[in-house]
Amino acid sequence: MRTSELFDRALGAYLGLAIGDALGATVEFMTPREIRQRYGVHREITGGGWLKLRAGQVTDDTTMSLALGDALLHGRRSGVGFDTRLIADAYAAWWRGRPVDCGNTCRRGIQRYLFDGSLQGPVNDGDAGNGALMRCLPALLATLDDDAVFESVALAQARITHHNPLSDAAVLGVGRLLRLQLQGGDAVASTVLVDAFVAAHPVFRHRPYPGRASGYVVDTVQTVLHHFAAHADFEDALVATVNLGDDADTTGALVGMLAGARCGVHGLPRRWLARLEPALVHRITEQTGALLACALTPV
Repeated sequence: MRTSELFDRALGAYLGLAIGDALGATVEFMTPREIRQRYGVHREITGGGWLKLRAGQVTDDTTMSLALGDALLHGRRSGVGFDTRLIADAYAAWWRGRPVDCGNTCRRGIQRYLFDGSLQGPVNDGDAGNGALMRCLPALLATLDDDAVFESVALAQARITHHNPLSDAAVLGVGRLLRLQLQGGDAVASTVLVDAFVAAHPVFRHRPYPGRASGYVVDTVQTVLHHFAAHADFEDALVATVNLGDDADTTGALVGMLAGARCGVHGLPRRWLARLEPALVHRITEQTGALLACALTPV
């Protein structure tokens, strides 16, 4: 694959994540019925929601991803590699910066790190949320062709806040599906990969689709896999996903990430892309290129 095509797909994934985040945040924690009553079909980036966002503003899904990407690049530039403590420091700095939102499990993990310096807590049933999954994109971009390094980095960043086998499996499974999209894998190859993932982890079985879109990582992955496979068009996939409500910023971000990698940045709806804040688009664009450079020029 040409470098230009890879960059197009990678940028499509990152901006797709931000678009899904911004679109879904408006209807986060709403039910499908409430969404229908207020919006009919929610399909425009308008801001608002329980966080009272500006139109085009994003939540922790995107900003924690950017914090992870910055940490990976800092480690690479400073010669220490993909250092987990730098990642934890970046998450702590992000939290101290008073982000618009921070999930309870992320907050608890960051506070633990600040209190005792530990890079992961004990395995915890309460850590089976989607907070580690939502921010996994930079780890995949920086390690694109080295699955062993991807697994190491992805799990290390995840367990700073979420130490749970379901979270681990989701991070790796969705990350590998993302890699396949970046490499130009078609629908048949995607189905084969997803079927193997579900066979290894039956809890994520999504056919028939159970219809739940909560922050529980199993519900999130089932929703993401279902809508990514059911809708070949980026906009159709994202609209169907966020109109389920519940944890719509995260399910929207993840479907946007996968569908954006599939179609590339040139396949993203122009009206949605134009609604994102220009500074955010610039930062994502710069970070995408730098992360890919890590993968293409390994130490």
